[in-house]
Amino acid sequence: MSVQKPSIPQGTRDFGPAVVARRTYIFGVIRRVFEKFGYAPLETPTLENLSVLTGKYGEEGDQLLFKVLNSGNFLKKQKGEVIKEEVTPDDLLAGPRKVLPKIAEKGLRYDLTVPFARYVVMNRGTLTFPFKRYQIQPVWRADRPQRGRYREFYQCDADVVGTDSLLCEAEIVLMMSEVLTTLGLTDHTIKINHRGVLGAFYKVLGGEGTEVDLFTAIDKLDKIGREGVEKELLERGFSAEASTRLFDLLSVGGDFEEKLDRLLAAFVTAGVEPDGEDGYKGLQDLRRVLDYLRGFGFEQWNNLEFDVTLARGLSYYTGCIFEIKINNVNMGSVSGGGRYDNLTGAFGLPGVSGVGFSFGVDRLYDCLEELQLFPEAVAATTRCLLTNFDAEGELAMLPVLRRLRAAGVASELFPEAGKLGKQFKFADAKGIPYVLIQGPEERAAGQFKLKTLATGQEQTLSLDEVLAELAQ
Repeated sequence: MSVQKPSIPQGTRDFGPAVVARRTYIFGVIRRVFEKFGYAPLETPTLENLSVLTGKYGEEGDQLLFKVLNSGNFLKKQKGEVIKEEVTPDDLLAGPRKVLPKIAEKGLRYDLTVPFARYVVMNRGTLTFPFKRYQIQPVWRADRPQRGRYREFYQCDADVVGTDSLLCEAEIVLMMSEVLTTLGLTDHTIKINHRGVLGAFYKVLGGEGTEVDLFTAIDKLDKIGREGVEKELLERGFSAEASTRLFDLLSVGGDFEEKLDRLLAAFVTAGVEPDGEDGYKGLQDLRRVLDYLRGFGFEQWNNLEFDVTLARGLSYYTGCIFEIKINNVNMGSVSGGGRYDNLTGAFGLPGVSGVGFSFGVDRLYDCLEELQLFPEAVAATTRCLLTNFDAEGELAMLPVLRRLRAAGVASELFPEAGKLGKQFKFADAKGIPYVLIQGPEERAAGQFKLKTLATGQEQTLSLDEVLAELAQ
């Protein structure tokens, strides 16, 4: 057999023990916060039917779906095989849209929100609404790999469906803030906007072009700048005067509440009709979220921004929209989400409102690593290494090892008798903080030497004292 050079697909990664330990630390922080706010865990299959996935993420998203080929040869019937439908030469000439349903009926998860909506519809008879769930699983996208963007990555979603209460949006801000603060990522910005506000922008412009073209251009502002957005708007049928009016709105300044007041005045001046007798719904919703946060005693106001340029999830978000940026790291958003009123309607259950958001663990990891915010003890899986002098000492250490593990102290015995220098080097390389030594003299006295590798300090202790020291 020929020797093959080992490799993995582009955009995927192996994770060694230290990296897995750090990722588990991030998962743990997120999971604890989600559960504190009443969200229950859920898992859905890696594979979904393509009929579930397609059409939910826009045309670009559909192109990034990983399709899974059906088993069997679909270009030629094999003897004895029962094939549902054969691909014909005419199908091949017609292109992928004609061929795909016949050769691929399943795809890998693109995100966790659409599978969640599918789950809710399939299990609506057994769920108690409002239904809160969190989900921590990998997703796959056929994207071009780059820093902070992978083809296989984890998402950590939290969603609640069955209520349109804006209390949920306020709690999302609280959860985002608590997770980031706990991880030490204090220099962050939680951005919030509303599709209703974007819709009012379109009305101010007088109905030129289309809403989607306008929102798509606005969303690119931080990447291509004002000049690039103006050029794109002109190409999509908006006048130069419309672009000027738009940037007058986008440049509105002040804190959260001041922006709300100034936009309301601008909409009234422009003659935009209210969305109802309560006023402009987008602005009203955001003001209500602000009131809830005040009621909660929210204090991180410097980390919260009403960003009128935020326009994400255009294919399904219908209300508030969220995004998080870590300011002191050159990285894209690490979290995003929003309210969707119509997502379950695609699966035959209209009128179920939901709101949720997702953390991108891989980007959080890169931020924590760059800023050196991982606790030192996170990567160490073993707390104490027991040294191995000789065959007699090895047997004597076995009950000691058992007692340490029974006390909850992660421990291991060096598997071979040898020089202490080699064993200390092993412990240091693995990040094991303590080494327990019992040579012939210590064994005769019923004592041990406990060495702290970070400081070189040694203590002579009984086993009970060792247990007390390591259990701290």
